[in-house]
Parts: sequence; C-alpha cells; structure tokens
Amino acid sequence: MTTHVATGEGRADTAAAGAAEPSVAVRIRHLSKHFDDKSVISDLDLTIADGEFVVLLGKSGCGKSTLLRILAGLDDAIDGEVTVPRRRAVGFQAPRLMPWKKVWRNVVLGLPGRADRALAQRYLAEVGLADSADVWPKTLSGGQAQRVSLARALVREPDLLLLDEPFGALDALTRVTAQRLVADLWRSHGCAVLLVTHDVEEALVLADRILVMDSGRIAHEVELNLPRPRDISTPEFLAVRRDILASLGALESTH
Repeated sequence: MTTHVATGEGRADTAAAGAAEPSVAVRIRHLSKHFDDKSVISDLDLTIADGEFVVLLGKSGCGKSTLLRILAGLDDAIDGEVTVPRRRAVGFQAPRLMPWKKVWRNVVLGLPGRADRALAQRYLAEVGLADSADVWPKTLSGGQAQRVSLARALVREPDLLLLDEPFGALDALTRVTAQRLVADLWRSHGCAVLLVTHDVEEALVLADRILVMDSGRIAHEVELNLPRPRDISTPEFLAVRRDILASLGALESTH
C-alpha cells in the first residue's frame, strides 16, 4: 500500500480523495498501522459525513485512540489513504491546560496573531464559563477544565472535532452535564465529530452512528434513528444497548 494523508481547505479534499462527495468530512481507504511487528489497524475503510456524530467503541488496545491520532495528524507513519479536513481540533481526556496562563489565554493558545481576548471570551461563554476568563487553571474543577478544553477546540472552527475519552475522568453527574454540552455544541457548530469512548450509554445518547472496533477493524456498526434528546429507559434504547453490548462480548449475541 502507499502512504497518503491528504487535507483539504475547510472540507475534505475531493481531488485527493478520488472524486469524494462534497458531503464527506473523512475518507479512509485500506488504512493499516503497525508498531514494530504488531498490527494495530488492519485494512480499515471508513467514511464520515459532514456534520455526522460518530462514536467509536471497543476494548482497550483495539486501535481506537490510534485511529483518532492518525486523523488528528499526530501519527502519519501509516499505510493506506486518509483524507481529512484541514481544520481539525482535538480534545483529550486530560484537558492539557497551561497552568501558567490564565483561562482565556489557554483558549486561544496556538492561534496565529496576537492573543484575542474577545474571541476567547465568546467561546468561553458558549461553554458556560464567561466569568472564568481571568482565573488560573488550577482553580477550576475537572468539569470546568474540560469545558475550557472544548472552548479551545471550538475556537479553531473545526470541520472535524476529535474527542478521545474527554469525559473519562469526570464524576457521573458532571459527565452527564458534559455530554449534554457537547451535544448542544455539535448542533450549533455543525461539524463532524468522532468520539472515542468506553461508555456504551454515552455512545447511545450522543451518536448518529456507532462503530465497534475489534483487532484493528470495524467489527460492528449501528445507525441510530432514535429521537433526540434520548430517553435511556425506552425499549428501543435498551434494545440497541443490548445489541452493542453483545457486539463487545459483554452479553450473548441476540443474533
């Protein structure tokens, strides 16, 4: 296979993708990734539409985070073809805030030009932290720090938002609040989202489509047509939850 990572200005680069549709944000063809002699991703194909919310589930070591890092441009030692938008942003489980910079400066960190406080303030307001612009990161709760991380991602106006276990370190109540915030931000910004998580219920609450990864491949896929906001107690929700758990080996398959 040939190695090819292409980025497009704004939306996916249709020429590099080989006549890809304008509505496609991510196109992956025959992607493989090895660490020494170990295959982590094996001949994987995947397409994500503009504005689609995709959640990636799977056991530890199945290749989820590796795939996200490749899409983020953090690992380009690959075989295959990957086409992504040029405007991408990443949120990790650890907020990765600079403790020596006030919150608003963390939001615009890395943007070209002079640090724009008004721009930072606008995105902090979006995540409910308008009054926290001048505080130090060490004074924030875990949930607040994660919201700053989201503001820092969104200030880049990404066409693709990549989230790697962003709620994993939060307590249960804060996690639910953060999930609702991400859902609201996704609707208002309209970008494609790929979320990596271990939480099946979280996936079912947020996703348009759930992908279950196993041994470096997409082993199971579910498109969700459940109305939003989703009621986790409905028979329809519980049926899909059971199907996903079965695909993860947590239950006996119903098929």
